[in-house]
Amino acid sequence: MNKLFLYIPLLFILSCTNQTKDKNSTKQNLVLPEEISRLNQLAKQFPDSVGLHMRLVNALDSMGSYALALEELNTLIKNDSSNFGLWFKKAQLSENLKDTLAAIKSYSRAANIYASPDAMLALANIFAETKNSKALELCQKVSDLRMGRTYQSHCDFIAGVYFARSGNTTKAIQLFTSCIANNYTYMEAYMEIGFIYYDRKQYAEALNIFHTTISVRNNYPDGYYWLAKTYEANKNSTSALENYEKAFSLDPKLNEAEQAITRLKSAGTH
Repeated sequence: MNKLFLYIPLLFILSCTNQTKDKNSTKQNLVLPEEISRLNQLAKQFPDSVGLHMRLVNALDSMGSYALALEELNTLIKNDSSNFGLWFKKAQLSENLKDTLAAIKSYSRAANIYASPDAMLALANIFAETKNSKALELCQKVSDLRMGRTYQSHCDFIAGVYFARSGNTTKAIQLFTSCIANNYTYMEAYMEIGFIYYDRKQYAEALNIFHTTISVRNNYPDGYYWLAKTYEANKNSTSALENYEKAFSLDPKLNEAEQAITRLKSAGTH
């Protein structure tokens, strides 16, 4: 499992699947499920119904057909280019398609229409990953709104990601710790701290963090996986195997854990 940044758990962020589609897919060459096909026909029958088109966009999004959803959404934007929600949705779809530049453009357009904290944080989230200091500016703007502990935890987390990616890991740990102080169940913050210690080869500290992670949420497969990786790096193969197996039992799609189990068993770990 790569150390991938986990998107901030804001209420506005929709769950996305791991399924991806070719950006060049079209309605003509994709066999659509019955519900999608029905919505598609209704949208053609009632071209002025924004509600129907949005239902189709959301249905396509939910099945992982992001390019088709984006195609449908662009039709709506042509008729209502000042709609905050449409630009925000376009940005999310662009992120799912791994089109960072398009996502930045659409989040920026949405924020210019309505400077909502959600839009600013979504944009800051991308900037932080790309080591762009604009992330800090946006986080400060949201923080200045004083919207409570939940939003402050998001601001601290995103700022922490910026510093972690930029190499200032001491500052990053401070911000992740502040994030946790406002939300002790913010799993991504624990994991980021653990990653830093792991990369520094400070395995005792990393083990402590990953143990804390699974104590906060005992069914969190990523916590067990990284606990196992740290045990393995610290030459404790028995504990590593035990935690790889736990991670895999919680998430059978965690191929890296399955491969590690096979490797350790082949090496004679019991």
